[in-house]
Parts: sequence; structure tokens; C-alpha cells
Amino acid sequence: MQHIFAELTDLLGRERVRRDLRDRLAYAYDATGEKHLPDLVVFPETTAEVAACLRLAREHGMPVIPRGAGTNLSGGTLPLDGGMVVNLVRLNRIRHIDPDARTALVETGVVNGALQQAAAPHGLFFAPDPSSFKVATLGGNLAENAGGPRCAKYGVTANHVLGVELVLADGTVVELGGSVEDAPGLDLLGLAIGSEGTLGIMTAATLRLTPLPAAYRTMMAVFDSLPNAMAAVSGIVAARIIPAALELLDENTMSAVRRSNPAVAFTGAALLLIEVDGEPAELDAQVSRIDEVVRRHGAGEVRLAGSEAERNALWAARRAAYPSLAQVSPSVWAMDVTVPRDRLVPMLNEVLRLSALHGLKVYTVAHAGDGNMHPTIPYTPEDRPRLDLLNRDIQAACVALGGSITGEHGVGIEKLSGMGVQYGSDVLTWMQAVRQVFDPDRILNPGKAVPGGGNPHDHSP
Repeated sequence: MQHIFAELTDLLGRERVRRDLRDRLAYAYDATGEKHLPDLVVFPETTAEVAACLRLAREHGMPVIPRGAGTNLSGGTLPLDGGMVVNLVRLNRIRHIDPDARTALVETGVVNGALQQAAAPHGLFFAPDPSSFKVATLGGNLAENAGGPRCAKYGVTANHVLGVELVLADGTVVELGGSVEDAPGLDLLGLAIGSEGTLGIMTAATLRLTPLPAAYRTMMAVFDSLPNAMAAVSGIVAARIIPAALELLDENTMSAVRRSNPAVAFTGAALLLIEVDGEPAELDAQVSRIDEVVRRHGAGEVRLAGSEAERNALWAARRAAYPSLAQVSPSVWAMDVTVPRDRLVPMLNEVLRLSALHGLKVYTVAHAGDGNMHPTIPYTPEDRPRLDLLNRDIQAACVALGGSITGEHGVGIEKLSGMGVQYGSDVLTWMQAVRQVFDPDRILNPGKAVPGGGNPHDHSP
């Protein structure tokens, strides 16, 4: 340990290599609440420095865990076996925005919200918008293939990436993709996005930007039952309307939001937050049709934001769903399962049945427009065995309904056991083989994303 610490200090300087206990504790956890101490933390500022850190880690056989803001919810940045946390937050330069090509060349320590602010004066925005966009880094968005409320219309991160700069485990720097669509050859870019730091460390990316809509219309509809709310979702889609966002909050979540924000007054069994974007004349017609659909399916209260302040207030209530649960319990587990949109009601019913079976209260929010659900469970240490069983059973129910065990959070450690339910052993073997090609010494984010291959963390958290 002393040798690699000295070499890293020579490379980066003492201020950018940390091994004191208090510094290690600061990087021992992510948004899951799980804690595992790293051996040391480094803060490179360039791709070349990231590459040099990886060369030293490989030489000393030290695990490497790439990290940004640590907002991920699947354990993807936990240093399970100690090792070196490579914190990328100082690679935070927006190198270039090209308004004509509608692209941005950014380093991966740039915060998603900072890119949104930089692109806005050009009439552009970056479509992926995870709820943590104000603090989440683009490197984390890329590593987990993040989504967000807008993904129903605009897609997830992978749909907005043209190329990445990737540092391999041996320190080699490669360019995948480029600045144009459909680069020739095998789609190695597609492999890198969503690989959770197991194939390499992405240090820069060329991202596709989208023109800002001319206008927005944001609505809230409250229902007396979840089935009615989901029937309204299907009705909106059947009306040939593609909302920019179509968000669902259940009764438990609404109650938690009200407790944390007394200004929020809505009550009911389910709430839909609906946003459409485009030309104003077109939106007025869409709002009229949506109003008719949701009332036909039992909405007791429908509210249209009349100003930007009212729109922001509605979105603030939605984005407060997860933070508000911190007032319910200091430990909160957020799941991430996706089913075909027409199977959301059966999946919601299964979540309720399983939560009653295991004696744990579940708070559910969903990106209803694309079937992505987030059952969220406050828990205590004594609840942990039941939480693990509930986590397992919800994932299995999702797969049985034709869904995916993750929609945007990634596998991390949370969903390792679910991977065996989602895929057969042959597919998992192929995944391990791909990983072996990129990282033959298995130093990159060990214990994450793919079970098997001698993985000591092949279990639910």
C-alpha cells in the first residue's frame, strides 16, 4: 500500500491522494446507504492522469472504483473490496458546445444540471434528466444508462451519446463512436454505456443536444384508485399523445411528500403529473384531450399550471418523493423495475401483495409513460432480512410479467441475484467473457453488474 500511495502522490500531489480514515469514510457509501471503506481516494484532473492511475492500480493488483457524485441507487460505486476510488468530479470542463451540430463535448465530471444551464442559451438541452440531475455527474448517467421523467418521449442516456473517451484497465485510452451517427464497426459504444465502470472509465463524451421546446403545459390529476390512474395513462397514449413526462405517485408517497412540504395539498390514491411540450397551439389541443381522458377515467381533481412558478412547484413535489422518505426512516431502499406499460397495474398489485407478505411498507413512484417503477422501502437494520426477500420477490415478479429488473439505476450489487432470473447461465457467461476481454485482471469495479466469474458479492445486498 505504501508503494502505490507514494507513486500516486508523485503523480498527483499529496492534496489529490487521500488515505486518512475521514477521507475514506466520505467515499465509503453511495445513495444506497451501504458502507465499504476504500484503501485510498484519488482526484485526477485529466484523462492522462486517469490512465496513469489505472496503470499503477493494475501493476499493484488494486481494485479500481470510478465515482462521480455518488448518487446512484444500486451500489454501483461501493468499494466492496477496498481498493482505489477514482473520483472524477475534477474532470468538469464543458470543452465545446456546437449549436449548429447540436452536440456538446464534455468531461464526465460535469454535473447534468450544469450542462443544461450551458446549453440553454443556445436554445438546446440534454434530454436525460434523472431526478438527481442537479448533482449527478454525466459520467454516472453514462455508466448507469440513466433515464428520468423525460425518457418516455426522449429516451434514456444511450439515445443521446455519439461517442466516448474510454480508459481501459491497462491505461490505454480509446475513442468509441465519434461525432456522427452510426460509426462503422461493432457497436462498442453501446457496450460501454451502462457498463457500470466494469469495462473502463469514461472521461469524456460527445453528447447529442435537443432543441428546447417552444412551450410546456404541466398538469396534475388525482385519482381515487391506482387502476383508474393507469387506465388514464393508457387512454392518453391511445389518444396519440406522447407526453414529455408522465409520472405516477401512489397514496403512500403523496402522504410522505405532504409531511415534508405542507404547501402540497393534494390527496388521493394516485397522482399523475403530466407534461407535454411543443408549439403552444398544438399543446392547447393536447391539454384539452388529456383533460377529457383523465376525467373520463375518474380523476377527481385536475390542475393545469398557470405559470412557470406553478409548474416548478408541481415538479418540486414530484422530485421531493425520494428525499421526503428520509423523514420516514434514515435508511431507504429504492428499487427500479420496468414492465410493459399495459402491465403496470398487475405489477403494482404484486408490489402491494408482496409488501404485505413481508410486512414492509412500500412507497411507489413510476415513470408511467415507459413502465419504469420505483418501489421504495424505508427500513431499519432489523428489517434487513425481510427487505432482501422483498427485493428478490419484486424482481422475480417483474420478470414474470415480461419486464426488466432495471430501467435506469443499473445492476450494481442490488440486482445481482435478479440477473440470474432475468438471463440464463449462457448469457451471463457471455457477459463475463466480454468483461474478461476489456479487463483480464478484474480490477475494474469488482463485484458489480454481472454475477459469477468468481464474484464474491454474488448476492442481494
